[in-house]
Amino acid sequence: MKKTFLMMVATSAITAHAQEPIAYPKTEKGPITDTYFDTKVSDPYRWLEDDRSEKTADWVKRQNEVTFNYLSKIPFRDAIRDRMEKLWNYEKISAPSKEGNYTYYYKNNGLQNQSVLYRKDKSGKEEVFLDPNTFSKDGTTSLVTVAFSKDGSLAAYSVSEAGSDWNKITVIDAVTKKKLEEELVDVKFSGISWLGTRGFYYSSYQKPKGSELSAMTDQHRLYFHQLGTMQKHDRIVFGDKDKRRYVGANVSEDEKYLIISAANSTSGNELYLQDISAPNNPIVPVITGFDTDTDYLYNIGTKLYLTTNDNAPNKKVVMADAAAPQRQNWKNLIPQSEFVLSPSVGAGYIFANYMKDAITIIRQYSFDGKVIRNVELPGLGTASGFGGKEKDTELYYSFTNYTTAGTIYAYNPKTGESKIYDKPKIDFDAGQYESKQVFYKSKDGTSVPMIITYKKGTPLNGKNPTMLYAYGGFNVSLTPAFSISNAVWLEMGGIYAVANLRGGGEYGKQWHDDGTRMNKQNVFDDFIAAAEYLIAQKYTSRDFLAIKGGSNGGLLVGATMTQRPDLMKVALPAVGVMDMLRYHTFTAGAGWAYDYGTAQDSKEMFNYLKKYSPVHNVKSGVKYPATLVTTGDHDDRVVPAHSFKFAAELQAKQTGNNPVLIRIETNAGHGAGKPVSKTIQEAADLQAFTLFNMGVKPSFKS
Repeated sequence: MKKTFLMMVATSAITAHAQEPIAYPKTEKGPITDTYFDTKVSDPYRWLEDDRSEKTADWVKRQNEVTFNYLSKIPFRDAIRDRMEKLWNYEKISAPSKEGNYTYYYKNNGLQNQSVLYRKDKSGKEEVFLDPNTFSKDGTTSLVTVAFSKDGSLAAYSVSEAGSDWNKITVIDAVTKKKLEEELVDVKFSGISWLGTRGFYYSSYQKPKGSELSAMTDQHRLYFHQLGTMQKHDRIVFGDKDKRRYVGANVSEDEKYLIISAANSTSGNELYLQDISAPNNPIVPVITGFDTDTDYLYNIGTKLYLTTNDNAPNKKVVMADAAAPQRQNWKNLIPQSEFVLSPSVGAGYIFANYMKDAITIIRQYSFDGKVIRNVELPGLGTASGFGGKEKDTELYYSFTNYTTAGTIYAYNPKTGESKIYDKPKIDFDAGQYESKQVFYKSKDGTSVPMIITYKKGTPLNGKNPTMLYAYGGFNVSLTPAFSISNAVWLEMGGIYAVANLRGGGEYGKQWHDDGTRMNKQNVFDDFIAAAEYLIAQKYTSRDFLAIKGGSNGGLLVGATMTQRPDLMKVALPAVGVMDMLRYHTFTAGAGWAYDYGTAQDSKEMFNYLKKYSPVHNVKSGVKYPATLVTTGDHDDRVVPAHSFKFAAELQAKQTGNNPVLIRIETNAGHGAGKPVSKTIQEAADLQAFTLFNMGVKPSFKS
């Protein structure tokens, strides 16, 4: 008989054991003090920013020893990991793409650390094209991107080692898989876009002085690499004289144009166009300044199709002629609607992906702006894909929600019919669970959506272990998606709630801006109000509530737990931005200033940041929730020093016996490319820690 998890409230002995006093490693304090606008701010743990020092390495080792010793004593930790591993063990296949004479797709047999890139020839014979599991013994080297020349004869792929954003690019003959030249190194935040078989465009920074994992990288450049030449001879195409923090480019499908996007922050960009059908044509500005976001969508001959939020906060599609592509010459094709637009192109059509309260709607358009049809989707959730080449006769999209594992559909653009291409065979009974979308009021009266997922029939008695997750920044939208670790949480009787806070992109540019800079407190207020709603409606209570978030969401958790430590039992901040006075001094952090502002901008901005910066708001004499901070020692996006300093402050000032631990993954970065084995163990540890500190014990029932 199938076994499932059951949640049972344990004896007080579990709770008592969870709160036994912990002997934390001693963290030395230094005398460092900075002055901002005549205000002195101490930074006693500045030395933890040095990721190359033996002293920091020793601190990491000692912290991990304490953390893993604590986790090892949780009696049901292994059982959760085993269930998660079993549920994870099903075949996963990506949508296919045709390149030359082959069809390529990713496949994972279930527990492989990295998905493998396969291909089939026209006869249907399958073979491995690239297997990243062979790149390193421990599975920590991942495949970042693969790009093929238009004829499919050449391929270039980038890899990341230990989760770093610094990549290497390898060029191979796509037919024979033979390596053609020496690797390109020190590549960061880059796509790969081929120009015929001559070579390709890519982006990078000069290697910084000091630590490559934490030193500032501030000037991005676009290069052209000509096949058969050394990297040191690569031509700088853009970004040498005009300094930009982020530069990216792609070649149009007809290989007539190079389109360059340049930005200084994560919001707002410039767009440039170069006719590369003949040599020495100038790079022409399409739109300059950083007040709007504009992206190239497609071109038919000299007619350009662009997506923009210029005078359209929810975005629209416009047309322009390459001979005069500037903003004053644009013509509206698909106007702004009440829902946020994110279009794609394939098979000679435009597919408008609209987001209604975080739920996907797809509308198919012709290139003259006529509506062909509303695409019928399998249900309420998130659909993504519909992109492809002009000559494709079949397109693919994936559909998922909080209870439905990602399923791939083949779509006929002529008839509008969808059929299942690949449906995962997963040991999870989705029919037992349901999702409910609610709207609650934030502190200032703003209505905020939240989707709550739980087992059908769950009693609203305030005793359900609940995980509240959010992000709230950088125009990122949280749409329904299946997660294996969350499925285990649901199986154990847990409730999973996702709040769509301001700062995200769910309702367009204004929703994003309302959670940035001097409005950032709105995001924390929205999150606090979500927790209060769940408690008021008796989904859970303070003793059974955990808050979770990563990166900017880690900042969210850090700020919320320092502002309202009474509100939750457990806090799980992951790879968070915790030092808001110094975040911009590391790697590409200065590019986040649109959302955050910096402590140097003005005295008002400094005071605002300092008021919520998690590192600077841990106070002595406060009982903080049980906290498990997580980070990676090779995180060069949000450097681990943020988490190190926050954990050190909490350990020094915590009142009471709620544990404050930091789990530092070695040979891991910000999250992308993390091996499946590490992902499973970390997810199991987070859930075990959470339940253990709630005094709740999961058990099996036949």
